[in-house]
Amino acid sequence: MKENNHQIKTIGVLTGGGDCPGLNAVIRAVVKTANQYDYSVIGIRNGWKGIVDGDVEPLTDFSVTGILPKGGTILGTSRTNPFKDEGHVQQMLTNLKRFGIDALVAIGGDDTLSVAARLHEMEIPVIGIPKTIDNDISCTDYTFGFDTAVSIVTDAIDRLHTTAESHHRIMVLEVMGRHAGWIATISGIAGGADQILIPEVPFDIEEVCEGLRSRFNRGKKFSIVVIAEGAKPINRDDFVTISGKVDEFGHEQLGGIGQILGREIENRLNAETRVTVLGHVQRGGSPTAHDRVLATRYGVTAIQEIHRGNFGKMVALQGDHIVPVPITDAIHQKKVDMDLYNMAKIFF
Repeated sequence: MKENNHQIKTIGVLTGGGDCPGLNAVIRAVVKTANQYDYSVIGIRNGWKGIVDGDVEPLTDFSVTGILPKGGTILGTSRTNPFKDEGHVQQMLTNLKRFGIDALVAIGGDDTLSVAARLHEMEIPVIGIPKTIDNDISCTDYTFGFDTAVSIVTDAIDRLHTTAESHHRIMVLEVMGRHAGWIATISGIAGGADQILIPEVPFDIEEVCEGLRSRFNRGKKFSIVVIAEGAKPINRDDFVTISGKVDEFGHEQLGGIGQILGREIENRLNAETRVTVLGHVQRGGSPTAHDRVLATRYGVTAIQEIHRGNFGKMVALQGDHIVPVPITDAIHQKKVDMDLYNMAKIFF
């Protein structure tokens, strides 16, 4: 057993933002590694909301038994921004003292980590762990949850291929990706999509249709189009949304661009077109082996950095190594590598 950092006795851990496969693997790794240093761990329920409300529970070795392959998060999550209300900030600080939490592990995407960065500025000891199926956090090669989402989408493309070919249809598959089209790009390449449309590159509907028309004229009577939910036509600046509601970080619920594209394709090409929206299927279920291992490595390294007193960092995958990087550097959106996207276009 390693010597305990005398300044740290109790570590709080929370999961914020959208759920994704691998969160429980991180929680498990945090608890088991903390035990090696004789730290106690307190689970904070429902993200930052749990600190504001004082909704916590102790996490023991027994608490995390059997959760490695389980999707979602045993702690629950929310899209709560405590800095929207000064009273919530004060309540949060009060509850950190009340429960004796000496350091925080915040698991989440850029919104969750932006709150962690502000807490670091207030000299609250905090470590971030990158979580988003969109893979759009800077300074890390991959976020956990991404590999699982790509596997799910690739499987969906494979299944759509068989029905598209049988009925000579054009299939449009709408996938997640608000500002970055990593899921669409990687799964589109893996699944052999005939068009991939992403937020980074505004698309011309006529060019998309021309590509599909050319494919049809070459004797290929079906096509698969993968489109990220945040993709936009060249003549549109705003997102396509399900409703006008926004969360506490100002994000609208996206959805519907696939239906718009499907109608345009059918009208312009007079070709039978079907639209599939995967939605939350992409973030549900058991994590892949890759995500289980990556999430575990993140959790272990987060506690090791706490033991070193190296706060205000996010643990990141760079090459084969997990390394600490400043949270403030990491909360910028990582766009799709255009070399990768241009390679994908070879197959359009």
